[in-house]
Amino acid sequence: MIKLIVSDIDGTLVADGKSQVNPELLQVILKLRAKGVQFAAASGRQWASIESVFHSIREKIFYISDNGAYIGCCGRNLFLNTIDREVVESMIHDVRGRDDLDVMVSGPDVVYLETENEEFVRWLDEGYKFRICRVPDLTKVEDSFIKISVYRKNSVEGCTRDLRQIYGDKLKMTISGDMWLDCMKTGVSKGKAVEILQESLEISPKETMVFGDQLNDMEMMERAYYSFAVGNAREEIKKAARYQTDTNVNDGVLKILKLLL
Repeated sequence: MIKLIVSDIDGTLVADGKSQVNPELLQVILKLRAKGVQFAAASGRQWASIESVFHSIREKIFYISDNGAYIGCCGRNLFLNTIDREVVESMIHDVRGRDDLDVMVSGPDVVYLETENEEFVRWLDEGYKFRICRVPDLTKVEDSFIKISVYRKNSVEGCTRDLRQIYGDKLKMTISGDMWLDCMKTGVSKGKAVEILQESLEISPKETMVFGDQLNDMEMMERAYYSFAVGNAREEIKKAARYQTDTNVNDGVLKILKLLL
C-alpha cells in the first residue's frame, strides 16, 4: 500500500515559473489523505512559494523546500540544514562581476538579492511568489543560509563548470532545470529529505511514490520503489526511474494519482 507520495513542482506538476496546478490535483490529494496517504511537495523553491501553489490545502501537506534544506508543514520548520557562512560569502564573491549570472541566497523564510536585474526580480515575485529582500551587499546579511542559487536565463549548466569544480567538495551542487544551479550543505538533497520523512512517519521506500523531471530529483528516485519520471524529464531521470508517466502539461502526475485513488 502506498503511504507517501512526493512530487517535484516545476517541470513535473507545472511549467517552469508557473504557480498554478490543476485544481483537480488538490482534490485528489485530499481524497488520498483521507485514505491515509501523506503528500509532500519537493522543490528547489522556498517554502512560501510552495505554499502559494498548494494554498487551499497548505495545512494538509509536507513541504520539502530548497532541495531538501528545509522540511516543514503547517507553516512550521521541522528540519533545517544551514551552510557555513564563509563558504557562502566566498561563492558570492566568485559570482559577482559576471554579467551572465545572478546570485540568490536563501534564508529559512526569505531570499536575498543584490541584483539590478529588474526582470529577474519581477519573475521571482510574480511567477514564483518568493518572499524577497533586496540588499546592497549579500555578505552583510544577518541570517542563517540554507541555499545559494546561481541563475542564468539560459543554459546555466555549461557556464558554471568552474564553480562546480571549485565548490564541489564544499557544497551539494545540483542543476535544477535550465536556469538554476542550486547549492546546499553537503549531504543535503531531496532524497535525503524524503528519507527523513520516511523514518519520521515509519514509511518504507516500498510504500513511497515519487515524481520528478530534473537532476535535483535524482536522489528521490532512489528512495521509492514507485519512482516516476514525467514524459518531459531529462534522460538521466527517465533511466533512474522505474516508471514513466505523461508530461507535466498533460497532467502526468495527476493521471497516476487518480489511478491510485
